[in-house]
Amino acid sequence: MEKTLDNILGPQAQTLALRARRANVLAANIANADTPRYLARDVDFKSALEEAGGTAPLRATDARHFSSSRSAQEGLAYRTPQQPSADGNTVDIHGEKARFTENALGYMTDLSFLDGRVKKLIRAIRGD
Repeated sequence: MEKTLDNILGPQAQTLALRARRANVLAANIANADTPRYLARDVDFKSALEEAGGTAPLRATDARHFSSSRSAQEGLAYRTPQQPSADGNTVDIHGEKARFTENALGYMTDLSFLDGRVKKLIRAIRGD
């Protein structure tokens, strides 16, 4: 098996990118909580990770392959509101804040795993 940086770092490198994307989407939802007719969106984290190939990164082996940024854009979905508002806005501010916090904790967890892997690599390189 070929040792590449993606293989060494594991799935946390991909999940970190997905969590960053989801943080941007959730932040946009929170920022537009008072915007009439704004439709809340979210990234289906599990589906987006599966589309990205699980733990293996996508590789374009043909010029006709789609770029990974296109599949990430398509991974966005509109959220069904639990209690629709009169102005058509579907943002539930409390739910969005909870999802944002949960996503931030997952981001920090992935960073901790990556930090541990990088430290192990440094120790291996140094021969400690």
